[in-house]
Amino acid sequence: MDAPEATRTLLTERFDRALAYASALHRRQTRKGSDVPYVSHLLAVAAIVIENGGDEDQAVGALLHDAAEDQGGEPRLREIEALFGPAVARIVADCTDSWVEPKPDWKTRKVAYLAALPGKPAASLLVSLADKTHNARAIAFDRGIVGDAVWERFTGGHEGSLWYYRSLAAVFATALPGPLADELGRIVAGLA
Repeated sequence: MDAPEATRTLLTERFDRALAYASALHRRQTRKGSDVPYVSHLLAVAAIVIENGGDEDQAVGALLHDAAEDQGGEPRLREIEALFGPAVARIVADCTDSWVEPKPDWKTRKVAYLAALPGKPAASLLVSLADKTHNARAIAFDRGIVGDAVWERFTGGHEGSLWYYRSLAAVFATALPGPLADELGRIVAGLA
């Protein structure tokens, strides 16, 4: 007897529209401390989501996960909901750590984000975990090139950033255990 065919995420024109929308929103952004176009991060997060069983809502949410936080706040979130639906808007909202300008201080935002994570739905957790995993991969990669100067890019510096990523790894190990959470834990352990 043949094994059942694996469930696949089928991406439609909706994903294509989200990619174009995300690219237009973040066109002038680059990754911290580099000249790498920010869209590379969005593509990587979407790839991680898809590779870890995410559906199209999650893949679209991955492309748009920073749109409200970085590009327009709640009005942007309402636009995302109108264009891509409430499930995507929920994912984007769950990945956003601040809705006010000026943003609260870094530590306050991170403590609140960590406290809220365990109560988020699995769909949002996967996108957040993919985001944090890609960020940790990028830090590890850049650290290999520029050494400990990489920490100067981050508001939390070396100690604050390590605290945050260790805390994230611990939360995800419990809230969404599996290979991706394990990978985040391994990457973070290597950053110490």
